[in-house]
Amino acid sequence: MSMGIPFCPTDFPDDYMEEWIPTVPLSEMEEKEYDVLIIGSGAGGGSLLWRLCQKWKNTDKKIGMLEAGDALLPTHVSNIPTMNIDRLRKYLSNPKISEKIGEQLPQYKGAMILKILGGATVFWGAVCPRMPYSELKTWPIPLYEMDTYYNIADEAMNITPDYFQDSPFTTVLLDRLRSNGFPLSVPMPMAMNLEPTQYGIIQSNVIFSSIEFLGKALQMHSFDLAINARATRLCYEGDSITGVEVMSLEKKLYKIKAKKVVVSAGALETPRLLLHSNIPGPAIGHYLSNHSISIVSSTINRNTFPALLGALGILIPSGPNRDYQIQIESSKWDQPKESPLEKKLDIGLSAFGKVESRFENKVTLDPNRVDEYGVPKIQVQFSYSKQDDKIIHEMSKALLYASSAMGSNLVVKDGFLDLCLRQPGRPFHDLGTCRMGVDSYTSAVNPYCKIHGISGLYVADNSIIPTAGAVNPTLTTVALSIRTADHIASSR
Repeated sequence: MSMGIPFCPTDFPDDYMEEWIPTVPLSEMEEKEYDVLIIGSGAGGGSLLWRLCQKWKNTDKKIGMLEAGDALLPTHVSNIPTMNIDRLRKYLSNPKISEKIGEQLPQYKGAMILKILGGATVFWGAVCPRMPYSELKTWPIPLYEMDTYYNIADEAMNITPDYFQDSPFTTVLLDRLRSNGFPLSVPMPMAMNLEPTQYGIIQSNVIFSSIEFLGKALQMHSFDLAINARATRLCYEGDSITGVEVMSLEKKLYKIKAKKVVVSAGALETPRLLLHSNIPGPAIGHYLSNHSISIVSSTINRNTFPALLGALGILIPSGPNRDYQIQIESSKWDQPKESPLEKKLDIGLSAFGKVESRFENKVTLDPNRVDEYGVPKIQVQFSYSKQDDKIIHEMSKALLYASSAMGSNLVVKDGFLDLCLRQPGRPFHDLGTCRMGVDSYTSAVNPYCKIHGISGLYVADNSIIPTAGAVNPTLTTVALSIRTADHIASSR
């Protein structure tokens, strides 16, 4: 006390945090029973958690989340000042974060599994088109409901074309494309927060990741998060889910009780967990799909553009008469400003093709290979159909037409056009292995993404998408996961 005025009490608590996000040990989670337990923190799991916390605000509902990876980054990697595209790829290749499982999968060589809080959204390209109505009308959800949940997802993820809207690099080439055979070309829709920091609200993350879902959820309703927690088996009695067996890094087994479980581990890991747990369903693991992707490089004269260049991001969308989409981009995240200006600019063109959903394309368990947790590794049977090959041929030609329409010059290396087809499994748009539908023989989950025949067991990731279309799947997965969260929140 000084001059009769007492000193303020200390404002530092006795307990402390070791990570940038609060986590809970598995031993503590084992003592509880959760109303909902979510396995995986990527786009599906993160959006479902956010929506449940929003719906259950001011309630005593218990929500838990298990993440097999570590809490290594608090945001999208490109929001970090030390990163550029080369460092990003090197960081993604770190075995702490990713496992190149395609090296053991002859028919799916491009496959990769990510193990990090936030999942693939920590590294994704943030391109977010909607699935066209021509695709959605075959799904077991009314179009007006998809519109409703797309709108919610758009707002939650800050979807906007404005990042490229007034960029000279984009507007000049957009005008050329629209005038030369590609009238539906648009600035690429991106999950990017372009709002300025003002009125005491800090907008620190431009590029969206599922970490933002977790952050928003944390401010509305408490939840328990365990990291480095590998779900090894789903537990059920009769036709009802009862919980999850989980292993720590030290290989200690825990049993977490839950009334409802949502598996959001991705289209390769989710069916792996379901199959290892002997969850019944003839469609589980089948109908594996992805997108075929052709890429070509081109250059364009720098003098075509003003000194202020800006970024390039153009989408030529898919539709009823085009079973592929084209993305045109260059240096999305970092534009050099040094003088003198370079003489030519590099442009990358990528075409994403629709791949048929076929029963014979599948994920199964390999009884001869197990991981360090005792869970069998996967085998993948995958091939392109004649229709897939036809689309690959069409979209590869379209890339050349689009380059010509822009006035760019195709790159030739060693006498050959720099055009190639990505290995199956890349891009990392795996989907369909727990596809949604009304028939339990041809689908794994019902229209609310509940596993057929098992009460309380849901799926919320790319695996639920019934047909691939030709668009990036993340926005659709988020919309469907929010819809599933609403169903869970309103059910008893």
